Amino acid sequence: MSLIEAMGNGTRLEILRELSREPKYVSELTDAIGMDGKTAAHHLSTLEEAELVDWYMRGNRKYYQLTAAVELQLAPPPERTFVLQADPISETDYSSSQP
Repeated sequence: MSLIEAMGNGTRLEILRELSREPKYVSELTDAIGMDGKTAAHHLSTLEEAELVDWYMRGNRKYYQLTAAVELQLAPPPERTFVLQADPISETDYSSSQP
């Protein structure tokens, strides 16, 4: 799935916004966004496929975290700029963000 397809859904954008604050487990995401677990699993799978999120286990909880910093730049004519890119987050950033 392309980056633009992954980001082209309001629910996935809400998930990314929540994960930009801190890693969360699925129940925290479903409560924060107001969706059921099956819907969350579908959207998280899509975001994993796009390499925007990853997960790790802590005890019996599966935490999700961002794996890329996403930037969108838009400009009207005459520049006509449209840039959507995702840059991987380094391993040191991962370890400092995990609870």
